[in-house]
Amino acid sequence: MKNIFVITLYSIFSLCGIKAAAQQKHQFAFSHNQFMLDGKPFQVISGEMHPARIPHEYWRHRIQMAKAMGCNTIAAYIFWNYHETKEGVFDFKTGNRNIAEFIRICQQEGLWVIVRPGPYVCAEWDFGGLPTYLLKIPDIKIRCMDNRYMAAVTRYISNVSKELKPLQIANGGPVILTQIENEYGSYGNDKTYLNTLKKLWQQNGINGPFYTADGATPYMLEAGSVDGAAIGLDSGSNDDDFAEAAKQNPDVPAFSSETYPGWLTHWKEKWQKTDTADLKKEIEYLLKNKKSFNLYVVHGGTNFGFTAGANAGSATQFQPDVTSYDYDAPINEQGQATPKYYMLRNLIGKYVPYKIPDVPAPVPTITIPPIALQPFTTMWNHLPVPVASPQPKPIEYYGQNQGLILYRTTLVGHKSGRLTITEPHDFALIFEDGKLIDTIHRDGGHWSVNLPKTTNPHPQLDIVVEAMGHINFAQYIIDRKGVTDRVTLNGMTLMNWQTYLLPLDEKMISTLKTGTASGTTNGIFFKGNFTLQQTGDTYFDMSGYSRGVLYVNGHNLGRYWNAGPQQHLYCPASWLKKGNNEIVVFDLLQSSAAMVEGKNTLE
Repeated sequence: MKNIFVITLYSIFSLCGIKAAAQQKHQFAFSHNQFMLDGKPFQVISGEMHPARIPHEYWRHRIQMAKAMGCNTIAAYIFWNYHETKEGVFDFKTGNRNIAEFIRICQQEGLWVIVRPGPYVCAEWDFGGLPTYLLKIPDIKIRCMDNRYMAAVTRYISNVSKELKPLQIANGGPVILTQIENEYGSYGNDKTYLNTLKKLWQQNGINGPFYTADGATPYMLEAGSVDGAAIGLDSGSNDDDFAEAAKQNPDVPAFSSETYPGWLTHWKEKWQKTDTADLKKEIEYLLKNKKSFNLYVVHGGTNFGFTAGANAGSATQFQPDVTSYDYDAPINEQGQATPKYYMLRNLIGKYVPYKIPDVPAPVPTITIPPIALQPFTTMWNHLPVPVASPQPKPIEYYGQNQGLILYRTTLVGHKSGRLTITEPHDFALIFEDGKLIDTIHRDGGHWSVNLPKTTNPHPQLDIVVEAMGHINFAQYIIDRKGVTDRVTLNGMTLMNWQTYLLPLDEKMISTLKTGTASGTTNGIFFKGNFTLQQTGDTYFDMSGYSRGVLYVNGHNLGRYWNAGPQQHLYCPASWLKKGNNEIVVFDLLQSSAAMVEGKNTLE
């Protein structure tokens, strides 16, 4: 017996307010094992990309690239914390945040759209897309029916639905599927929560059709599925995977909601490269058997600023993601077709009934000769008014997301010995009377250093903590930054702290003034200028620096770290200008300036 969910739509010839001269009726439906469009089986061939990770100026180009690879659909995550810029304040209109514009461009290019609005998305994105203001609540529970969490979720769904409702297929838009949550069966088993999310979408005018996405294992599918929703498999690679979905619900279609042509990379790892032969075999199975699928991702883009997330497989493990989200995807970080792209284009072309368009011309790239930088100020010159607290508090308690936080106290009683930070998230520098004593990395659980003896009767202890990406997956996702518990010296809890906030965001960088850097070896800002006759995409080579953040013309390009593998940071042409350009480098560890130049590749 088929469970048909029929939706009608009237297509429009123009998205510019011009009424169509004629209207064509469409039907989108679920059968027991496939999607139906106009009463005929419809195979979704989707390529995923994320508007927040792609410069706004390149949205259309990347969408056209996916279409020229053979895709008939674009899937897109919506990152809640990217749109609720501070608690209760939403931005769906400016730049990369105009998600409705992105979806309309997909429709203009003749593509359907799958939206993945969360509220939790994972995606190697900071805190899995959840807003970090939730972490101000000491005992917050997420992804469940915690009233405080659900109040924020309800507000988000209400606001994002206003953007998505006109774009649903029932209202003439291109959105054919909306995901409920993401891979919930890997995290929890609160079916009341999932069904409440579905009701919230419906109450706000998002009537589906819906789907869920989980690993192709019985317990994940049972915990993560929702009645009436299609079953996405992350991934669906063979008959056994699809059989598991059928066991869960034989009356809705199943599809491979995340087929992986690439993979993510953490700092300190080698670049992840996937086996193209295995990918070809998997895609050929899906095409030959008329299985719908979504390539995660067809184009990854970039974790600009402080948007990259992190993983953790244990309480003491921490694996932050690199700035690039190239992902070894078919369309690389700067939008170019790779050999993998052409393999997939040729393969898809053998099976689809429609003509695949020509591949768009690549975006021009440039190189930039070495740029001389000079130190011009330090973080110590820009300490704000401190906030007093008996013991250290995490960054989020002060409304800050990432960047730096400085904790300062005067040692009373013990003046030397074993200093322990419980727990430092994520990289701490320990200073005594202005001298760097040691550093601590969160990963591995080794959070103690030795403070040497001092003749100063009132030594000053400074702990500077760099916050990296919030964990975005699994049970350790509650991941506050800074000193998350306490600091002890020989077992004595240290009290009476002054806290200084240094967000390192674009607003802070715009206010920097020249100041002396003499005698300081940590936390230096370097500045340089370069002139361009023409603009183009480039990568700034940061291999001469140690660990920090890069800004070009005020734009935060993201983190660099000589631990690798990433040494080149992507800069789109739209962030450069003809004539004079400014580059600012903030380095936590390096005291001397080095040259920076523009390359034309990630590696």
